[in-house]
Amino acid sequence: MPKRAVLLVNLGSPDSTAVPDVRRYLREFLGDERVLDVPAALRWALLEGIILRTRPKKSAHAYAEIWTEAGSPLIVTSRSVQQKLAAALGPDTPVYLAMRYGHPSVASVVAQIAADGIAELLLFPQYPHYAMSSWETVVVRVMEEVARQAPRLRVTTVQPFYADADYIAALHAVSAPFLAQPHDHVLFSYHGIPERHLRKADSSRAHCTMVADCCATCSPAHATCYKAQCLATTRALVAKTGIPAEKHSVSFQSRLAGEPWLSPFTDHELVRLPKAGVKNLLILCPAFTTDCLETLEEIQGEGRETFLAAGGENFQQIPCLNDHPAFIDFLAARARRWLRQAPA
Repeated sequence: MPKRAVLLVNLGSPDSTAVPDVRRYLREFLGDERVLDVPAALRWALLEGIILRTRPKKSAHAYAEIWTEAGSPLIVTSRSVQQKLAAALGPDTPVYLAMRYGHPSVASVVAQIAADGIAELLLFPQYPHYAMSSWETVVVRVMEEVARQAPRLRVTTVQPFYADADYIAALHAVSAPFLAQPHDHVLFSYHGIPERHLRKADSSRAHCTMVADCCATCSPAHATCYKAQCLATTRALVAKTGIPAEKHSVSFQSRLAGEPWLSPFTDHELVRLPKAGVKNLLILCPAFTTDCLETLEEIQGEGRETFLAAGGENFQQIPCLNDHPAFIDFLAARARRWLRQAPA
């Protein structure tokens, strides 16, 4: 029987909170043509001439706010997920972990997979929703290294699982204890992307942002539409938990200036909601499977301060799936489904 394995790939993190390490990480991250998708010469000029002159110091301070004795929360939690999934699958199915940016790098992990004699690989991007700057860039980068280092390796890729019933059940398992507590409103905060990315991912070039209420109008474009998939996750979890329509809303965080991004913006909502009478807020971030800078510093830190300063009284971020048993069960079920298939 061919030797099979699973590869989990998450976003990544700087090696430390030192400014040079953060600068190195940002150079790789923002240098990705699917993240900062402008012509190469302009991307270089923006990075080296503007962004990397000021942002590393600010980002280093932000990372220092969430760093633990064990290191980056995203890396620590991702390793825990890797170990727990490996235990669930047993010794015959190795589980590898790579980061799209930083370490362990995709190149080094693919090299190890090749050295270990793996013949078939299940690639499991740790992103529930499709976006060129998240799910797609992971898949492209892994396949580049497979073509370079292990061209005979057969790779099966897990597609975005934004509405998978088991994924929604895992979200429910994590959120249910918080939803059982008194609250006025639930805010679903997803990572933002430029609206232009929606149009770029729409192969028809005639639906996303072009058709009125495009996310609610059935279209093949939804297969690669980040916003439509975020809204589908929200609908599915709302249906499972019974959150009333008037007690939940959707927003998007983490944007850059210069062009339209998905809205409404989370930081604006955290000011508006208290003025609308919301004093006790629950917020969850389903675009992330692992708590990271965007959830721990941007939401738990800055977001909390914004909400309380605007008149809110109680602010609670529901944790991401992290290494919750329900998420491990979801990952293991998907892997076992693949393992039951006849070898290629």
